[in-house]
Amino acid sequence: MTTWEDVVRLASGLPEVEVSTWYRTPALKVAGKGFARLRTEAEGGLVVLCGHDEKAALLESGDAAFFTTPHYDGYGSIIVDLDRVEVDQLRELLEEAWRLKAPRRLLT
Repeated sequence: MTTWEDVVRLASGLPEVEVSTWYRTPALKVAGKGFARLRTEAEGGLVVLCGHDEKAALLESGDAAFFTTPHYDGYGSIIVDLDRVEVDQLRELLEEAWRLKAPRRLLT
């Protein structure tokens, strides 16, 4: 089982990541912009920003580690079941989410 502390550890190697809150839940941000947050909703999970194509591919894969709710329809984000996700997959998703929000100066 992956914990919030594991999520923070995986993302902490990325430049200027800060642990903060977003929608009153624990979150990861870069340059003040959120790219992942722990959900406290009934379904739980970790919301991670991603491209629409990536979201579609993850959902179509049938991997139980990835899901969405109607609230996130049309948005570039996927919900990750921390009990089911592989650490390498989560690391990759966090890195890509970070890239979506990081300032250009950090991407070089």
